[in-house]
Amino acid sequence: MEIINVLVAAAAAWVFGAIWYMALSKPWMAAAGIEVGADGKPANGSDPLPYILSAIAMVLVAGMMRHVISQAGIDTLLKGLMTGGGIGLFMISPWIMINNAYGGKPFKLTLIDGGYATFGSAIIGVILVLF
Repeated sequence: MEIINVLVAAAAAWVFGAIWYMALSKPWMAAAGIEVGADGKPANGSDPLPYILSAIAMVLVAGMMRHVISQAGIDTLLKGLMTGGGIGLFMISPWIMINNAYGGKPFKLTLIDGGYATFGSAIIGVILVLF
């Protein structure tokens, strides 16, 4: 049953990411320096690899978060939300910031990607405590 919990949490965070990045596509592409075609869409938009890798990454994140939440005895929605959001905001987002800073990327990219990490992790935390 735990694997289903992890897969549902990962899928929810992945879908949220699709919505997040669709809503912020133009500023994200500009900040990330993504090449766009004449249609305004990413030049490599037909490549399935980023989508596959992001799905795998969400399963890995949700799996580790399930372990942390289970070991810590976190069992309420608020605690799941706070734990997930805290992991995203205070563990994942700073790492994104470091990578972007050394890569000379605009801070706007850190805000967009860090926002996804924070809210996506919060979603994972909530779903993991629901089961």
